[in-house]
Amino acid sequence: MIDIHFGPQVCGDLTSASSREWLVPDGIGGYAMGTVGGLRTRRYHGLLVVPGETPASRQVGLVSLDPAVTLPSGARVRLGAHEWSSGVVDPRGFELLERFDLVDGLPRWRWRIGAVVIERELAMLPGRSCVAVVHRLVAGGPVRLELSAACTWRDAHGERRADGPTPQVEAVADGAVVEGAYRLAGPGWTPEGQWWLGVHHREEATRGLHPDEDLWYAGRFAGELERPGDTVSVRAWAGRLDEEPPPAAEIVATARRRNRQVVAAAKPADEVDATLALAADAFVVRPGGAAVDVVAGYPWFGAWSRDTMISYEGLFLCTGRAAEGRELLRAYAATLSEGMLANTADTGRVEYNTVDGTLWFLHAVSRHVTVTGDTDLGDELLPALRTVVDAHVAGTRYGIAVDPADGLLAQGAPGTALTWMDARVYGVPVTPRTGKPVEVNALWINGLAGLAELTELAGQDAAELWRRHAQATASFRDRFPSPTGWLHDVLDAPAPAYPLGGAALHDDDALRPNQLLAWSLPFAPLEPDEPTLRRIATGLLTPLGPRSLAPDSPEFVGRHRGGPAERDGGYHQGTVWPWLLGPYVDACRRGKMSVDDVLIGIESHLTEYGLGSVSETADGVAPHSATGCPFQAWSVAELLRVRRKGQ
Repeated sequence: MIDIHFGPQVCGDLTSASSREWLVPDGIGGYAMGTVGGLRTRRYHGLLVVPGETPASRQVGLVSLDPAVTLPSGARVRLGAHEWSSGVVDPRGFELLERFDLVDGLPRWRWRIGAVVIERELAMLPGRSCVAVVHRLVAGGPVRLELSAACTWRDAHGERRADGPTPQVEAVADGAVVEGAYRLAGPGWTPEGQWWLGVHHREEATRGLHPDEDLWYAGRFAGELERPGDTVSVRAWAGRLDEEPPPAAEIVATARRRNRQVVAAAKPADEVDATLALAADAFVVRPGGAAVDVVAGYPWFGAWSRDTMISYEGLFLCTGRAAEGRELLRAYAATLSEGMLANTADTGRVEYNTVDGTLWFLHAVSRHVTVTGDTDLGDELLPALRTVVDAHVAGTRYGIAVDPADGLLAQGAPGTALTWMDARVYGVPVTPRTGKPVEVNALWINGLAGLAELTELAGQDAAELWRRHAQATASFRDRFPSPTGWLHDVLDAPAPAYPLGGAALHDDDALRPNQLLAWSLPFAPLEPDEPTLRRIATGLLTPLGPRSLAPDSPEFVGRHRGGPAERDGGYHQGTVWPWLLGPYVDACRRGKMSVDDVLIGIESHLTEYGLGSVSETADGVAPHSATGCPFQAWSVAELLRVRRKGQ
């Protein structure tokens, strides 16, 4: 894997250290997460974040273990880091960090206090909500190490305040149980019990959300580090509280061994490939140890069917996980209703509210069978996939229906945003894209051809599917090219002066990246030509991926910043989306254009934001600072897929 490490100039600079984040997932939807410098900058940061019934319903438990070292001289040095609502940062343990490493996906810190060097390693027990934190004396000593446990128990999307109930902490052997929800265990436990008031999260302030919370100082662990090699370790776990996990050092070794196995199973071609394979593993989870699913992004997303299906080939087929992928596809097929795939929402409700998620599902099944030769799965799912086509032809929810006049797929209903550009501001869609969106129809054509192939592999007649494919393809080629030199983004869209369903329609020729699917998909309706792709690249391409809207558009928003309304308003109006590098690279390769230098920026990004991973979004203007989730499934999956395809 790529070597990710930082020395004192990054670790000791608050801005640099706090803008680089690490993630250690537990395999069931929870995680430990924080920054290189140890400063918690998000409400989502913590050492034990516990998944609920769905990956999105997480609870923050153990927030931090703040180290303090008592030297032989009697001096006490604090190594933690907190920012307070007053603006003060205290303690400032990051200033004593001489190195941070990400080794096999696990973070390691190294503090130097003169001749004394202390190292911290952290891991989660795979498949269980359990974290182990190991502190080791590397040089110097003897010293005494204390670890102050800052705790809470709250929804990951909120905060807890001292004006509410005091957390219930029950003393047990070697530690305590907090709120009956999770247990802490380690040496020399001393109960404390007081509020730390006004802990500040600078990233939440930047996002226009409430930035402050109060933490409960439950107590502290302590142990002697007399000679190099001595350790003081703490474990925290949720779930079966009476079932003790293995020793902390064993948990670290188990996690490291498993991560190496994950990378080896993916058979990486190079160190970037290996890094992406491990990054991909974070998103494949089994909530509650049950069926496999995909977390769309950390730290705040749960499972979303569109994200899952776009990510499918990269997460499963490129990493040696076809068996798990097969299980996932079968489970999702069971959710089909009226020809639409369920979209498992972060609210915990099952909704049917995408026009493209189902079409990406058709693509995922087709790719699975093509790549693996698993025709048994194709045969099994074929009846369900036929219902998708039948329902779309007849018409299904939200005005989703095939126009019999041209065979193209239309969509839209008042107040809805059904494509991947689905942001809303105060409940109003920013980009409803009512009509016939370009990528939806590219996916429809691709899906018809993929289903026709599966039908023929099953020894059945696919003539009607090929007929519909031919009609839609001919209409696509006739109607989507625009006089601008690229493709229309939406055909038959309501004119701005008319409400949905009004008499006036127009074809939207805004320069957006959605059209890339018209050239990139396996059964794409168009053959790419270099002049068109160069026009698109000139208007949209950045080092981290294509913008969602060209900068010369009146609606362009260059920075994905501010409060929720500002961010959602700019989400698809110029913000960069790294996952779109996948379609862009595919289209260029099909057009015989060189892409040797296209991925340099995104590969460099692996050490800049979410360490070893790829962000959800970035600003549309230079320096294209990353935004959104630091760890995003489809961003990782598409980069992994197109790199594999080019090797």
